[in-house]
Amino acid sequence: MLTLKEKIIAESKKIGIDKIGFTTAEPFDYLKDSLIEQREAGHTSGFEHQVIDERIYPEKTFENPKSIIAIALAYPTRIHEEVPRDEKRGQFARASWGIDYHNILKDRLERLIDFIQTEATSEQEAEQWRFAPQVDTGELVDVAVAQRAGLGFIGKNGLLITEEYGSFVYLGEIITNIQFEPDKPVPNGCGDCTRCITGCPTGALLGDGRMNAKKCLSYQTQTKGMMPKEYRRKIRNTIYGCDICQLVCPYNKGKDFHFHQEMEPKPDEVFPKLVPMLSISNKEFKAQFGHLAGSWRGKKPLQRNALIALANLGGREALPDIAKCLDDQRPVIRGTAVWAIGQLTKRNPEQYLERLQAMQEKETDEDVLLELEETITFLTDPTKKKA
Repeated sequence: MLTLKEKIIAESKKIGIDKIGFTTAEPFDYLKDSLIEQREAGHTSGFEHQVIDERIYPEKTFENPKSIIAIALAYPTRIHEEVPRDEKRGQFARASWGIDYHNILKDRLERLIDFIQTEATSEQEAEQWRFAPQVDTGELVDVAVAQRAGLGFIGKNGLLITEEYGSFVYLGEIITNIQFEPDKPVPNGCGDCTRCITGCPTGALLGDGRMNAKKCLSYQTQTKGMMPKEYRRKIRNTIYGCDICQLVCPYNKGKDFHFHQEMEPKPDEVFPKLVPMLSISNKEFKAQFGHLAGSWRGKKPLQRNALIALANLGGREALPDIAKCLDDQRPVIRGTAVWAIGQLTKRNPEQYLERLQAMQEKETDEDVLLELEETITFLTDPTKKKA
């Protein structure tokens, strides 16, 4: 006769969960010093749950926790449809392909909870069983839960690396007051490999599984203000996220799984044309990108990133469209358009230099004025024109 744990494992495969593991609800108190240190060093993104004790003590948010069920879903790394080369396009990182993974994970977690409830031996037992599902917007540190539950190990890039699927997995968990036999944690498998550390263009990875999140290109693509200049060239044509530390990882070589139809990418969604993004309406944005995880910050960061990507791709043919952004009501878009025009006209600045100088006389926003000053100097001083 199968145990409840065995039944849950069997059901998880039927409902589309690729890996499942069980751990205790004991504190993750070994993380506390590191989390405090990261915050004090200014290495956190601000997107994390802000109460550190709630991140490491399950009992702070769940009464009498006994176990945590961890799950992982593998996502695609290659698009099978041909991406047209009709004009310059941006790209979303792979973790934003298909329907927002938060929704997919929530669906699997809720279906798993529904199944567990049906396995209660009495109505009283079903009423006593409690569950708290969460994905990365919850309190717990997902990778720490998954590692302790035996799904994989935490790599030097801070991501969970599974034997079967590499690090291309979405993670979620369920805190419960049901007692389960815990699985064994997976030991670290990075060894002396430092490919992710040396491959990171900004040096964001600290070498021990932690990072300076503010230096991560994924974080930079999600901010709403002016992107610091040192990151603009480095995002290349990526308008959301970053895959570099995953793509260089040996554990990810050849990994490409297409288990879940809702994760399948569509070319015009994850490799969108950049010029139309500059003038996209809220309604159009929601229709084209609203279901992607990469849309959560709204259209402004993506439009800003599209301007940067056009400059990085040498999109001089887009200059008339970029110039229209100089009149945008949002300072971030105006300022980024100024920079993009400077990058694209450095060999022949006459066409737009007068426009920028006239704009400088009327502009009131400090960030935009700084971009104008630096760009005009860049275009008029030959010693400043470096590639």
